[in-house]
Amino acid sequence: MEVSNKYITIKTQIERAPKETDFELKTAAITLSIEPGSNDAIDAFGVAKVVVSGNPEFQKDELVVGSISWGEYKLVKGGDRFRKLDPMGFPLSYHAGMLGYSGLAAYSGFFEICKPRKGEKVFVSGASGSVGNLVGQFAKLLGCYLVGSVGNNEKVAILKKKLGFDDAFNYKEEPDYKAALKRYFPDGIDIYFDNVGGEMLEAAVANMNLLGRVAACGAIAEYTDATKRAAPSMLDVVYKRIKIQGFLISDHMNLYADFISMASEHLLNGKIQPLEDISNGVESIPSAFIELFQGDNIGKKIVRIAED
Repeated sequence: MEVSNKYITIKTQIERAPKETDFELKTAAITLSIEPGSNDAIDAFGVAKVVVSGNPEFQKDELVVGSISWGEYKLVKGGDRFRKLDPMGFPLSYHAGMLGYSGLAAYSGFFEICKPRKGEKVFVSGASGSVGNLVGQFAKLLGCYLVGSVGNNEKVAILKKKLGFDDAFNYKEEPDYKAALKRYFPDGIDIYFDNVGGEMLEAAVANMNLLGRVAACGAIAEYTDATKRAAPSMLDVVYKRIKIQGFLISDHMNLYADFISMASEHLLNGKIQPLEDISNGVESIPSAFIELFQGDNIGKKIVRIAED
């Protein structure tokens, strides 16, 4: 079976923040058979439907989740990791986002790394992103005091009015992050879920309580600017006995079943709200990716290639 496949490739090595000109939309014939051909498309986590299969474990029209291409089709090799997907009555976008790796990162980083307790004071940076918004919702379910930082006032309103954050602030309006966090946490921070790194990490450590915990999930402030490297006070880390731990989703795949059980229950009873930002079509992939570095997305950024 031969189809015409549209897909996105990187045209040149990306320096600093990505630009539209770094990417190229290509179209090529692709033969869907058990013998894979060449395809230099970029891969990402997502949901797909089986078109044709030479593997008895996967049947035509079944839904699968795993590493798919930035394109309309992908030839799957034997070593690629896919699993069958039961939508459980939820939109497929949920499985690409909040019930996928973003959700697992929030769940494992917050519960496994931070070990939260009811009533503790929690700060989340990048709080309207795919991971941060879920961390915040988990914290409120547990009965924590919660503040998030975001990049504009629209996001501040969403956190407070839709997701139940106790407070939130626009970091672009704060000339002194340490002073801002002292204002929002006069009694100190117990848990900091870090999605940005840089100066915000320094400020959070300076305001943390004894035995504070930091889950280092991302460092978006540092990805495109080599001058913004975090340098938290090691005296604070030592004397306050602060734990700072980085983690990857692959460290915690054993928690996936527990996460799905908990998250799906709260989705059904309305205690967790989905936060998604969906674009349509292969052509929108580069701009969608760039928005992640500009902070334009609200919630999980997803590109829909075909209708559910």
